[in-house]
This record gives sequence, C-alpha cells and structure tokens, in this order.
Amino acid sequence: MPSEINWSQFVVRVNINNVAIEKLYWCWATRAGMEHWFLRTCEYKTADGVVKKDKDQVCTGDSYKWHWHGYGDDSVEYGTILDCNNKDHLKFSFGKAGNCAIEILKEDDQTIVQLTQGDIPNDDLSRMNYHVGCKSGWTFHLANMKSILEGGIDLRNKNIKIKNMLNS
Repeated sequence: MPSEINWSQFVVRVNINNVAIEKLYWCWATRAGMEHWFLRTCEYKTADGVVKKDKDQVCTGDSYKWHWHGYGDDSVEYGTILDCNNKDHLKFSFGKAGNCAIEILKEDDQTIVQLTQGDIPNDDLSRMNYHVGCKSGWTFHLANMKSILEGGIDLRNKNIKIKNMLNS
C-alpha cells in the first residue's frame, strides 16, 4: 500500500547532459536565461527597485515579474528571491503556491536540476492547482530546458491564440 501523499511539497528532477553547472545556474538566475527556456518575459529588480540587465544575476532580496508564453499580460507572477549562492542553489517565493528551491547537483556523473516546491497550502483547491498543476507545469518546463540545452529544440507554445496547451 502506498504511503500517504505529502500535499505540501513535491520534487521534480531532470538530468541535463554536457551542460556546465554555471550555464544551468544562468538559466535560472538571469533574465536572459529564464527567457531562453522558460518565460516570455522575465524582469528581475534589486531590492531598491532597479531593473537588472539581461545577464545580471539575481541576489537574495531581488524581486521578479514573470509572463508565460501562451498567456496574455494579465497572467503575471510576482515574487522574491529568498536565497541564492551564485553557483548551484536558488530559492524563490511562488505566490500562493508556496516556495520553490532549485538545486543543481552531480549524481553518478550526471548533472541534475532538481526543483522542490514546498509550503503548498493543504486545502482541496491548493492540492489540485499547486501540487498537481504546478508539478505538471514544472515537469514540462524542465523537459523543455533539457530539450533546448541538449538539442536546441524549443517545445513551448508561443501562440497566444491557442489556449489550454500543455506546453505554455
């Protein structure tokens, strides 16, 4: 009999071959990196409100504003960088869905990107929207990161007129 599901968190992992840890960190910690594999637009700001340039790395206390492909400008996520080490760890708030931590690890000669989303509220709506929904979204986007970095193929739906797509 399977154990009870812990609805307050989940972990999604993907191995990405032949890509330096520094490049994988860049993918999360810069505007250019986030827009390369994940977002339509990403804006990082310092704690003082200064917008960071495309290649500037985030710092603890910075804020973000994100827009996804396949959604209009009214679909926006705001949050804060809670912790980062400029190497292989980054943690950010993720609205009502909790917090996300990114770890870039070496395991059996493989480089692993591991995302843990935690502090998910434990009510029925949050279980579906944030545990199930976010886990599905992160699974796709990490697979897209792997696809772009290993083979150059971007799997995202970038057509805003096509709705309810797995890949947006």
